[in-house]
Amino acid sequence: MSKTVAEIVVDTLEKAGARRIYGIPGDTINHFTDAVSRSDLRWVHVRHEEAGAFAAGGEAYMTGELAVCAGTCGPGSLHFVNGIYESHRNGAPVLLIASEVDRPQKGFDFPQDVDQKKIYEQHSVFCEHISHPAQARRIVAMAAQAALTKGGVAVVIVSGDMFQESDADSADWRVHRPRPVARPNDEELAELAELVDQAKRVTIYAGIGARDAREAVVALCRKVKAPMVHTTRAKEWLEPGNPFNVGVNGILGNRAGLNALEKADLVISVGCDFAYTQFYPDRKIVQIDIDPTHLGRRAPIHLGLVGDARTTLEALLSKVREKSDEKHLNHHLKEWQEDLADYEEAGDEPDPSLIHPQFVANILNAKAASDAIFISDVGTPMVWMLRHLKANGSRRFLNSLLHGTMASAMPQAIGAKLAYPDRQVIAMCGDGGLSMLMGDLLTLVQEDVPIKLLVFNNSSLGFVEMEQRVEGLVDHFTTLENPDFSRVAEACGITGFHADNAEQLGSAMDAWLAAPGPALLDVKVNRMELVMPPKVEVSQVASTAMFGVKAVFDGRMKEVVSLLRSNFLK
Repeated sequence: MSKTVAEIVVDTLEKAGARRIYGIPGDTINHFTDAVSRSDLRWVHVRHEEAGAFAAGGEAYMTGELAVCAGTCGPGSLHFVNGIYESHRNGAPVLLIASEVDRPQKGFDFPQDVDQKKIYEQHSVFCEHISHPAQARRIVAMAAQAALTKGGVAVVIVSGDMFQESDADSADWRVHRPRPVARPNDEELAELAELVDQAKRVTIYAGIGARDAREAVVALCRKVKAPMVHTTRAKEWLEPGNPFNVGVNGILGNRAGLNALEKADLVISVGCDFAYTQFYPDRKIVQIDIDPTHLGRRAPIHLGLVGDARTTLEALLSKVREKSDEKHLNHHLKEWQEDLADYEEAGDEPDPSLIHPQFVANILNAKAASDAIFISDVGTPMVWMLRHLKANGSRRFLNSLLHGTMASAMPQAIGAKLAYPDRQVIAMCGDGGLSMLMGDLLTLVQEDVPIKLLVFNNSSLGFVEMEQRVEGLVDHFTTLENPDFSRVAEACGITGFHADNAEQLGSAMDAWLAAPGPALLDVKVNRMELVMPPKVEVSQVASTAMFGVKAVFDGRMKEVVSLLRSNFLK
């Protein structure tokens, strides 16, 4: 039976498991959206295509299933770029239908003509044109298969007139999702086991690549008395109920996580491609990764092995001798408990004149559902999430840790909520991030997406301000003249709440979480909070002091006093 290319594309997407398509309709995809309207796929009409790519990425990341976005030629498809980069770097299986002008107009600088392949092939696992109707099902199936099996964005480029053409569509092209296992060979495992047996102080450094290997990680830690440090992205899988967990490494990490790596004489890095070289220990490192190109690219390593985390660690377990010395483990477990106490106490004494953002995060942790999904904007909301929200095995977390983009929290939460309508989905937004894509507040109402938005309103680009101060600079161009976001929300049809001081926060948060439909809580938080790394360098202290001197001479004495009160005189 003959079908149009638009109908073939829609049918193939449905058979690949897609349930929603995010985008804005128009010109070159009108025949495609018409086919969508006659299918079981749901079209989610966003107000900006970047939000559509974020939303598709949020859905795909949380479910592991295919999510789709689609855009018109020229500006329509180009607006997806940043959200596509974010989704791709998160490993989210997203498929983008990027349309182009009709084929007779290609090559003549026709209005809105853009070479989509040159743009998208640099951040995708698959990027191809449908050049003939007979290719339609095959290319879409291969694109979906690449997104699902390689973990990333696939792009299918279609000229507007191609959607209207027909084909007999007799070949049965479909998506295959194999799940192979891989591990190092026996000689390599024996070499690793010998290194473990010889080491006195072993630390496991586990990343998101070990998300399916929690039990094997715990078993290895137990056998060799090793503390486990995890990356920020691995928090939700490796932290809950793990008696060997000592936290996180890096600028967003904690003292125990940093010290457990620095004081080991052997670090086993598994499923971890942590980017910041300055936080790798100057120690003997063994790296286990499924991708051989990742071995040794962040720090010099002693041994590099290819394998999936669970299979490799399970094979290693029987080859290593059990250790009895627990001094290394117990020392860093004690440090971790001290770090946790510091986090729990942060901002616990309400100041009637301000709200510490850590206090907001602690209250949210106590009041949010045990299976809530938390998604944060980049910057300080991400820090408060990672440090103050407890992972319990049911909660989910998503941050822009690899792409580091503003404005991702709200739209990613849209995708997560549509995928899990019965779960509480909370977007922890910066005031800069929310205002960047604020038009998509209207999407929450139009598409009936009852997410909860928590705005950390410090009237500044807080993380940028902190970076400038730590470098000894007086902060410039970071101030935000904000509206009352709760009133903006209400103007859009969203229930709005506001808190100006700590005494108001508890009741406001209760009402916000209980409100039916989408709701926004605007919290005025202290602007002068610093994100303190686990190891404060003398140069950072000196630079912050230099900021104070410069700010005083610039007539900003009140800010210097507030900075000292908030961070050094508690």
